[in-house]
Amino acid sequence: MGNPHCHKLINENHWVKAINTAVKGRVRYKVNGLYHSEALKRYLESRLLEEKIISRASANSYTGNVLVIFHPDKSLNTIALLIQEIVLDYRKKASKSLGSSIQTQSVKVLKPSAAVIGDSNLHSFGVKENIGFVGGNNQSIFDSAVLSQISMQRQLNQTSSIIPVLGAVGALVCGTGLLYAYNLDEAILLLIQKLHTPLRDRIMVSITFLGDPLVMLISSLGLAISPLYSNRRWQATMLGIAGVGATLLNCLMKMLFGRARPVLWNHIIKVGQHSFPSGHAMVSIVIYGFTSYILAKQFPEWRFQIYALAVVLIAAIGFSRLYLGVHWLTDVTAGYGAGLVWLIACIISLELQQKYRLSLEAG
Repeated sequence: MGNPHCHKLINENHWVKAINTAVKGRVRYKVNGLYHSEALKRYLESRLLEEKIISRASANSYTGNVLVIFHPDKSLNTIALLIQEIVLDYRKKASKSLGSSIQTQSVKVLKPSAAVIGDSNLHSFGVKENIGFVGGNNQSIFDSAVLSQISMQRQLNQTSSIIPVLGAVGALVCGTGLLYAYNLDEAILLLIQKLHTPLRDRIMVSITFLGDPLVMLISSLGLAISPLYSNRRWQATMLGIAGVGATLLNCLMKMLFGRARPVLWNHIIKVGQHSFPSGHAMVSIVIYGFTSYILAKQFPEWRFQIYALAVVLIAAIGFSRLYLGVHWLTDVTAGYGAGLVWLIACIISLELQQKYRLSLEAG
């Protein structure tokens, strides 16, 4: 992201100052203009997390600091230049949005003791610079403009990510209909029965336990009140709502359809009377899907591995129900479809709540 113009600016103005550089790959920067600017805080975090070399970025508008955890092979100067360019881009977008409404104040620059920023002396500046972005009532206007742009970009990203999810829901619905229409449920279960061995039986019983609705409901409610989620109260609350809602919705659908379970062979686990849709499939895709969504946002550099692990686990739970002979395949696919719809609703609710908080913070 660096360019000669950016190198020149950082050498002349020193908008970014590194502090707390003891741990390699982890540094805290003092960023001029971040103090009391919630919009710049959001913009910095959003842009930094898009970079592959950044694994974590947390800005604080009360202290003016940005904590960055990055690839240890990268230098402090590289990250400082990246932050510098993001701040410049932030100023350009806000100025373009506001036009003549924003009056830019003069920039006061104090030359540091070091003339050139290097890996060894980036954290040794003895001077604190002050850059005025905007003042008075214009600050709130400035923040609102940038927050509006961030919100629009997020909406576009959400729209593009929801489309394949809706496609998956449609595919599950169509697949369930075709399986039922051609009466393939029994043939598929009899084919899976040929895989049975004592060892595989024990493995499948263990896997199906991970998808038990009661177990996951208690786990999600436990996480919702856990001190570990004290700083993410709304996310924890939504996790609890997602788990309770999925369980209640599944019970309602079971009573509504009243489909009997398959009895092609003796079951080695205890199950209830109703079969459609699969509670294990429905609740697991909600709980594990929502948890993976939260973790992927917190650790974007691991999002592919997080989502892949969630998909494998959810699929294994669904297959275990077929292996144990307690569900038809249409029960499982319908459970996935209904759970996916509820999962989307929970994620959209979480995003809307965060957007509402942003609007309040922007005044």
